[in-house]
Amino acid sequence: MDRREMLGLGLAGALVSGKAWGETETGYLPGDSQEFITLWPGTPPGGEGIKLDLKVTDTVQPDGFHVRAISQIQTPGFFVYRPVRPSGLGLLVIPGGGYASEGGDRGGREIAKHFASLGITCFVLRYRLPGEGWKNREIVPLQDAQRAMRLIRTGEYGIDPGRVGVIGFSAGGHLSATLALRHGMATYTPFSPADRVDAKPTIAAHMYPVITMGDGAHLGSRDKLLGEAPSADAVATWSLERHVAADTVPSFICLAADDDVVPPLPNGIAMFRALQAAKIASELQIFEAGGHGFSLHWAQGKPCGAWPGLFLAWAATHGFKA
Repeated sequence: MDRREMLGLGLAGALVSGKAWGETETGYLPGDSQEFITLWPGTPPGGEGIKLDLKVTDTVQPDGFHVRAISQIQTPGFFVYRPVRPSGLGLLVIPGGGYASEGGDRGGREIAKHFASLGITCFVLRYRLPGEGWKNREIVPLQDAQRAMRLIRTGEYGIDPGRVGVIGFSAGGHLSATLALRHGMATYTPFSPADRVDAKPTIAAHMYPVITMGDGAHLGSRDKLLGEAPSADAVATWSLERHVAADTVPSFICLAADDDVVPPLPNGIAMFRALQAAKIASELQIFEAGGHGFSLHWAQGKPCGAWPGLFLAWAATHGFKA
């Protein structure tokens, strides 16, 4: 079956050609992937009547590093970063932004380019933001993450479908952890044969993640995900440390002790404790310094810059290796 047949059967999303995408994408920069796969045929679930114009703000740092924030996402999908020498591994990359926006560079493009340089085919997720009018707002990011994982596994990317991981940053870490916990949850009506594919990642990594929606929550993320006055049931449902189960994906958690934006103890550390209590393979790396959002660019020359190697060394012991 060739790619054209796959598209006709709905086994993969619609491919936007490189030249057309580069010319029309708001905020496009040289070096961005020009291969974008849309997630949904037609209107995404719960999107009837929604009309959003993509918004990209770009703050250029003194050293020339771009910090783009993307919002008003009408068309979710993923950007493909293909390595020169593919190893067969695939990685879904989920940027953060407090569920109010998504990083285009920090926790996004820079992560994909780094791991692609190591032979890992990377897919940077552009997911719908829950506070932008979608029906059943709290489930919308998970719908996109599940659908992306399924399309990645059925697409022609030179990867082994049994060796696809996920890594998320900050609020993206809440989404990667949600996928690690709720990969099998029925969140939307199937659109195509691809929706019968298992959405369970091989391994998961949650970088300085938002986890709890209770005491110690990152309030901005909670407000955007659940609304400004969430019910006690909604808070309990989306406090992920309460829901680790036997089928939770092996997980790597990494954060800095001096993170004063997403407090480590009720978030990443609490998730690790829950994973350990449930006997889920897991590792926790805590750096003394790094603050919130150190990613790669801001970690250069610092001890926290060692995290990609630590992550890959751990992942290799759980089947994520060439």
